[in-house]
Amino acid sequence: MLARLRHHRGRAALVVLLGVVGTALVLVLPAVARHFTDVVIGEKRPDLVLPTALVGLAAIAARQTLLALRSLTAQALESRLVHELRVEMFDRLQRQPIRWFDRNRSGEIMSRVSTDVPNVQKLLTEALDVALPAALQFLVVLAAMFWQDWRLALVTIAPLPVIGLVTWRHSKVAEPQWRESGEATAELHALLHDSLSGIRQIKAYTGEPESLDRFADASRETRTKYMRVMRGQSLIWPGVSILAEAGIIAMVAFGSWRVLQGEMDAGILFYFLFAWGFLFEPISKINPLSQTLNRGTASAKRVSEILDRPPESHLTEGKRPTALRGEIRFERVGFSYDPESPAVADISLQAQPGETIALVGPTGAGKSTLLHLIARFYEPDSGRILLDGHPLSDLSKEWLRDHLGYVTQESFLFNATLRDNLLLARPDASDTEIRAALDAANALGFVEELPEGLDTLAGERGTRFSGGERQRLSIARALLRNPPILLLDEATSALDNRTEKLVQQALERLRADRTSFVIAHRLSTIEAADRILVLKDGHLVQSGTHAELIAQDGLYQRLHRGGFSQAPGT
Repeated sequence: MLARLRHHRGRAALVVLLGVVGTALVLVLPAVARHFTDVVIGEKRPDLVLPTALVGLAAIAARQTLLALRSLTAQALESRLVHELRVEMFDRLQRQPIRWFDRNRSGEIMSRVSTDVPNVQKLLTEALDVALPAALQFLVVLAAMFWQDWRLALVTIAPLPVIGLVTWRHSKVAEPQWRESGEATAELHALLHDSLSGIRQIKAYTGEPESLDRFADASRETRTKYMRVMRGQSLIWPGVSILAEAGIIAMVAFGSWRVLQGEMDAGILFYFLFAWGFLFEPISKINPLSQTLNRGTASAKRVSEILDRPPESHLTEGKRPTALRGEIRFERVGFSYDPESPAVADISLQAQPGETIALVGPTGAGKSTLLHLIARFYEPDSGRILLDGHPLSDLSKEWLRDHLGYVTQESFLFNATLRDNLLLARPDASDTEIRAALDAANALGFVEELPEGLDTLAGERGTRFSGGERQRLSIARALLRNPPILLLDEATSALDNRTEKLVQQALERLRADRTSFVIAHRLSTIEAADRILVLKDGHLVQSGTHAELIAQDGLYQRLHRGGFSQAPGT
């Protein structure tokens, strides 16, 4: 974290400089108080009342102006640091493998970006804006008090060792409590995200009461963990205040006795009375500073868990062939999401350049898994996959995915304009090229009917459009990329018969001279394939053309008799 601060030396130095100058000004008021006592009153000089008062007012105005400038500069630095760390966090998150996202809930990840990052950066800026100036002020005032009268200064600071020990012990207990509180908050965010994402399912099954109970339990746990921290804070700081304020009583008593004994001028006692406020002002900030420190330390550990993770391997590193024919070969490939239940096992197949391969089989047969492996969302546990004779593991994932067109079952659209959603495939595409892709996907008609056209927001997850419209927009996105390899996962499943025929024609044109893997459950899509692979329980059980497989007494024939109405599988 401190290394990041070095990138902003100028702003950080300005915050420190303003703090140092502002700290120096705190010595003016005690000096003014002593001057009033010893000179104005002691020597009966009414002509010095106004000038002395003006000096005090000028010091107050200058100090408050510097405080405001320091606070504004520190806030600007904090917002810049938060932005930079948040962007770095997002970049690191995007570069994690899909398997990592499978194991971590979105709500908890969001909590680390939205809550933990500001906590960490506040720790840095509080150190500059509050802790460092407070420490400087304490040392400067303490040195001035010792310069005036070392005996009275020793009595004044007598409670400080006890205060230091108490606060140090408390911080050791509070830091893990803040971490538990942060984890409970992240759990609450994760539950909220899940509930909002699944709101249609909750309403469809009238699950609002049960959902409310789960959220209330998580919220109650968050409150319990937070109050555990607050109870410690509320008990420790009154005691610290008592110790600190005992110092002024001891100082006044001892100072009064020394004045009465003639060992010290009354002006010095007034000097100490004013200086005491500036000396213990930093101590009054220990409570909020300790909360910031403990909360920031706990958040820093959670942030570091993300930043310290290595990015997805071979994302940018690896071979980048200059030419691509599109031959794909599986050699005894096995993979499992869960070690106890393989998703695919001992798969061997070969797709020639320009060939269309249809994948069919019951739910859970492993069809989508094969596409995930081609796109290198996951790596095979055994065997290998080759592209034009190159092992996929030797290729750059970025290069590989740049040459893929992938239309998933979900047909996901971002909450951005339709133009931005389509430009994801090709950022440099013109509006003319976008409209051509939409036209080929039979989506141009309904897009042009929208009042804002390509500037229409898709809504969260594309909810402003029907399932069929989202699917056609996803197909248009793949068409716009114009890739040499196509992966179509139920690309026409949400289309009516008329629209499917139009999109099927577009897909046939797109598949020309391209290697395509198509998962489909509609007979029209399957029959158009050059070869059909039949999967069951992760194994390849049949392979051939439609005519060859329909003549065999096997799974394909049974699926054909059932009209291929099985749901999309994984």
